Amino acid sequence: MSNKLLEFTKKLKSKFFFDHNIGKYTWFRTGGNAKIFAIVENSTELEIILNEINNDNFFILGSGSNLLVRDNGYNGTILKLGKGFNSINIKDNRLEVGASILDINLSNFALKNNIEGLEFYSGIPGSIGGAVKMNAGCFGSETKDVISCIEIYNNFSEKKIIKKNDIKLSYRSSNIKNNQIITKVIFELNYGKNSHIKDKIDNIKKQRILSQPIKNKTSGSTFKNPDNLYAAKLIEEAGCKGISYGDAFVSDQHANFLINRGKATATDIENLGNLIIEKVYSKFNIKLDWEVKIIGD
Repeated sequence: MSNKLLEFTKKLKSKFFFDHNIGKYTWFRTGGNAKIFAIVENSTELEIILNEINNDNFFILGSGSNLLVRDNGYNGTILKLGKGFNSINIKDNRLEVGASILDINLSNFALKNNIEGLEFYSGIPGSIGGAVKMNAGCFGSETKDVISCIEIYNNFSEKKIIKKNDIKLSYRSSNIKNNQIITKVIFELNYGKNSHIKDKIDNIKKQRILSQPIKNKTSGSTFKNPDNLYAAKLIEEAGCKGISYGDAFVSDQHANFLINRGKATATDIENLGNLIIEKVYSKFNIKLDWEVKIIGD
């Protein structure tokens, strides 16, 4: 980052931290430091910052639910969208949602306003920007089913509106590039009966409690499901349920969840994941793909 931006930091409302631990922001609660960490106040300051970092190495941090930062850290800038990206507004027949809104908060807002179709977000850890980029979903619904368009900035601070069909959303993926920052997501409104919406949310919460180790230090689903198969079933049948590496272990409740017992390093977690990949491939000739995003050196 240039000296010019370092001078700007005193004039901006955005907060800057140097050699700052990022692991503590992840749901795994482990990992290294970022060279620069910035909590970006609003879109105006996002433009200023992007103009300065230009093509420098940067990464967008959401809620940290689906992220593993390697122990040696990230040699670049990590940006986290702040309160200027944390609003939900109903405008005409659309729902405009800031990218830093948590998925569960969107679901709660929808319930209060009798908006149906967004109940599944109550079962997804993370924020809406990340949900779009990876087409997050659960219990039979996906982000691609409910969005209309998104607002993005690229690393040259150019703002664009992109329609859903141009995002190419598919299973846990999209064509959104790493230098494109989602700042706002637009949903079309569909109203329903409040009691029906609440029943759906309650059912999702019950299913999560029964099937997932949600009270542990975990990122959620670790690996993507292969076509017509379930990663958890493959992992369990490959004999991986309950195995450990250092202080990281495979949940005995849901085999596709890796858990930090308390002192696991990011290396422990990554090595455990790679061990699972090897065991599943050895038994089934199927290579699991990480759903967790791994960054750093």
